[in-house]
Amino acid sequence: MDLRQLRYFSALAEALNFHRAAERLNISQPPLTVAIRKLEEDLGAQLFERGSRGVRLTAAGEAALGPARETLAQAELVHESVRLGVKGETGRLVIGFVGSAVSQLLPSIIPAFRTRYPGVELVLEEMTSIGIATALEQHELDVGLVRLPVMKRFEGEISVIERDRMVAAIPAGNPLARRKVLALADLAAQPFVIHGPVSVFHSIILLACQHAGFSPNIAQEVTQVQTVLSLVQAGLGVSLVPARMARFAPESVALRPLREPVEIEMGIATRQDAGPVARNFVNVALEASDIE
Repeated sequence: MDLRQLRYFSALAEALNFHRAAERLNISQPPLTVAIRKLEEDLGAQLFERGSRGVRLTAAGEAALGPARETLAQAELVHESVRLGVKGETGRLVIGFVGSAVSQLLPSIIPAFRTRYPGVELVLEEMTSIGIATALEQHELDVGLVRLPVMKRFEGEISVIERDRMVAAIPAGNPLARRKVLALADLAAQPFVIHGPVSVFHSIILLACQHAGFSPNIAQEVTQVQTVLSLVQAGLGVSLVPARMARFAPESVALRPLREPVEIEMGIATRQDAGPVARNFVNVALEASDIE
């Protein structure tokens, strides 16, 4: 017994006439007759009573019709699921992201992706850029939003998805907060709150300060941008944070642009063998990006 036989059986049960059923199936009548006879032999029961005016279902045929239709419906569901899977319209997508991606990137990408691909389950995990690159290589993630440059060798694909600048974050009571624009060297005498060594921001801030002619006095190392802002608010020091994080800054933290621009970038990373769901996410993310 196979799906073809069940389709023929269902068509004949609806038409109750071999000629009309064959026309609906777009086949000639003899193959239909042979297929029904073979199905009856396989099941060991007569499914139709033949007559001069057509056929009618036997008790066995009546009993078999419901399960046959359910089987055909399930087979169609499998076919449709495969089709959607091939097109990346269903499945599960595990996304790694750095904390600074929550400012604008994730709020713009996730709703657009959910609207276009409602059948995909999204799982989000906050990690460092290095952790994301490692997890991608180990097939623990499907796609990642990383701060560039990634501080490790990565064999996958990365596209720039966001460009931004660092701004000075200063306690509102600090005299420097009264200035509209700051030179980075103006912060040389201030204690710094910065990200730990595993963060790209750590290297970016140290390098920028070196170019400005000083090494920062690091008072505290943390992990997340929001923590940096909280400790600046508490008066533990100053810092540099992405301009796009401005809406997360407390009122008692002043954000000031720098005369010497410190450019930063965000990237979207995938493995070279990324599946269609991950590729679809990347495409939606690039469409939502403000990169020209």
